[in-house]
Amino acid sequence: MRKAILFDLGNTLIKYYTRAEFSHILREAIEEVYNFLVQNLQFDISFDEIWQRVSKENYESSDYKVRPLEERLKHIFTAEKLSDDLIMNMCRCFMKPIFSRSEIYEDTLSVLAKLNSKGIKSVIISNTAWGSPSELWHEEIKRFGIDRYIDLIVFCRDVGWRKPDKRIFEFALKSLSLNVNECVFIGDDPRWDIAGPKAIGMEAILIDRESQFGKPEEKRITTLYEVLDMLVIEK
Repeated sequence: MRKAILFDLGNTLIKYYTRAEFSHILREAIEEVYNFLVQNLQFDISFDEIWQRVSKENYESSDYKVRPLEERLKHIFTAEKLSDDLIMNMCRCFMKPIFSRSEIYEDTLSVLAKLNSKGIKSVIISNTAWGSPSELWHEEIKRFGIDRYIDLIVFCRDVGWRKPDKRIFEFALKSLSLNVNECVFIGDDPRWDIAGPKAIGMEAILIDRESQFGKPEEKRITTLYEVLDMLVIEK
C-alpha cells in the first residue's frame, strides 16, 4: 500500500522554465544581482567581465554534491567580504527572474488536497536552481498555498546532495519512517527523477505534461489526476 507520494517541485507541481530557456534566464538573474550591487555598493566592474566569470560557475558537480548559490555569486562578483545579509539579498535578486515565471498547474492543489484527505502523505524532494537557498523555495511553496498539504519538504541544500544521488531520497525515507515499497516518486526529468529513485528500489513515474520525454518502458502520466487513478481515489 502506498503511504506517501514523493513529488519533484519544478515542472511537476509548479511550472518554471525549460532546459532550453535556462541560459536566457541565467543572464537575467545575473543582471538582477549586478544592478543591485551597482545601486547599493557602487560596484564598478563591467557586466561583460562579470558575464565571462559566469561560465566558470555554470556547472554541477559530477558527484552531485551541491554547489551553493552563495558561493557561486561570491566568486562571480568578488564578494567574499560582504555580509551574510547582503549575500542573501543577492540570492533573492538572482531568483527574481525564476520566481516571476512561476505558475502553479491547475491540477496541483486539488490532487494534493485529495491525497491529504485520504491520509496519504505528500512530500517534495527537489533540487534548486544553481544551488539556491532552501528558505527562498519554502517561501515560494507557501506563496502558492502548497505547504498546507505537504508533510515533508527536502531540498538538495538540506542534504548537501542533488538528485539523482540516493542520499536525498534516503534522507526523506528516514524522516518519514517509511520504506521504498510504501512510496512512489513522481517527477518531470528522467535524469534526476527516474534514475534516482530507481537506484534505491523505489517506483518512479515520469510526469510528461508535454509528451516530450521518456522511453517506451517508463511509466508515464500527463497530469497529476492520474496519480489518483493509480491509487484508486475518486477525483
